[in-house]
Amino acid sequence: MSLISERFALAQEENRALLIGYLTAGFPTMQRCKSAIAAMIDGGVDLIEVGFPYSDPVMDGPVIQRASELAIENGVGAREVFEVVASSSVPTLVMSYWNPIERYGVTDFTRDLKAAGGCGVITPDLTVEESQEWISASQSLGLDRVYVVAPSTTDSRLANVTARCSGFVYAASLMGVTGARSALSGAAESLVKRVRAVTNTPVCVGLGVSNGQQASEIAKYADGVIVGSAFIKLLAETQDEIEANKSLKSLAEELSRAVRR
Repeated sequence: MSLISERFALAQEENRALLIGYLTAGFPTMQRCKSAIAAMIDGGVDLIEVGFPYSDPVMDGPVIQRASELAIENGVGAREVFEVVASSSVPTLVMSYWNPIERYGVTDFTRDLKAAGGCGVITPDLTVEESQEWISASQSLGLDRVYVVAPSTTDSRLANVTARCSGFVYAASLMGVTGARSALSGAAESLVKRVRAVTNTPVCVGLGVSNGQQASEIAKYADGVIVGSAFIKLLAETQDEIEANKSLKSLAEELSRAVRR
């Protein structure tokens, strides 16, 4: 059982959902990124997603896009991503588009991520039909593979995609890009039910979660709640590191309480 699977099993025993927090590697600086992740963990985040900054983030909204742009301007690449992963004290995945992994070298990427203590990778733009090399490399080192499914995914394709997932299935709550929203799509619960019909792998919902009320709603039917843009927005708005980390910890505490209701 992987570290991620162990976390889900423990949460199930506690009758709650996991809280997963996302932060772009190297944003706004390497030092502040690491300390921000520590603050999120102190506030109750169970798993961390480290975003690999990429110049063409088709799934990401303006908040994460801007964070990626700034990180790239700061020279953040694969080595810095692994450095951030290594700094985390909880099970940590990388969220990366396929191009950076392919350019780095699939075998080298999996080896170096494993060496940094990483547990898996979310690949939002990699199809299962093009995944054979990735599946082989990740399986050989015990890294979890997380694919993204959406409300538009057909039932037959859901079965095909989730059969190749490990750790958890990333269920996009709506059609569109990432970003905190004032209201969530009603399609999320329906999608989770459809995923559960074809797999026993935990299902986590992301895209749009920004507060405790939304997290509580999702935690009623999903195994995990994913929050990204809301954390990055707080970090972008506050230049003082100490004050920013207080805000991040406070949001994490709110969300952590919510997934336990």
